[in-house]
Amino acid sequence: MPLTVGQPAPSFTLPSSDGGTFALEDLHGTIVVVYFYPRDNTPGCTIEAQDFRDAVPALERLGAIVVGISKDSIASHCKFRDRYGLSFPLLSDADGAVLEAYGAWGEKLMYGKPVTGVIRSTVIVGRDGAVLRHWPKVSVKGHAAEVVAAIAERTGQAAPRLAGGTGAPPAVKKPAAKQPAAKQPAAKKPAAKKPAAKKPAAKQPAAKKPAAKQPAAKKPAAKQPAAKKPAAKKRARR
Repeated sequence: MPLTVGQPAPSFTLPSSDGGTFALEDLHGTIVVVYFYPRDNTPGCTIEAQDFRDAVPALERLGAIVVGISKDSIASHCKFRDRYGLSFPLLSDADGAVLEAYGAWGEKLMYGKPVTGVIRSTVIVGRDGAVLRHWPKVSVKGHAAEVVAAIAERTGQAAPRLAGGTGAPPAVKKPAAKQPAAKQPAAKKPAAKKPAAKKPAAKQPAAKKPAAKQPAAKKPAAKQPAAKKPAAKKRARR
């Protein structure tokens, strides 16, 4: 059965993973986020539970609490809670009566085939017990932040940031016009290395020229004995 914003939210009392039961009518004056999910420990349900876990501080600042509901048993809920450190109650709707009352049970597509089962959905119940917002089909990614933003909007408060670092979905920004890339200065070529200046060679002492040979002094020639003159022939006496 589809829900209408402003109509009284269907009342329910269900077993809780916190022990005892959880009754919606006991939370009059408090904003209650009720999310319905198919099954404990499945990939999408685990991500959704962790996101709501991270959103608890933000929800508390807005005066809201969150509870999760599926057909799983309380024993299953407790294991799921402990495994992922969930800090909010998980309620067991074994016969599916609450699921049907909130339009969270019916035909859906799974892997392209129609099946009947739990429809992932979320309802915000206002302080007066009326439906404040309804998501009949939920996409897991970013949903917890979307819920926080919706409560902040309806209560006129600023949306707190989520504990996991996310907050309200940011407004869609138009892509900025691309600026022409600034020209990068041309890379300077490394200056050619100048050959190192050659040091002047150390002056070698000038080679001494060999002294000019002086002509040997001529020894005076040995005196030759004077040639003897032939003795004058004496004329024979007649």
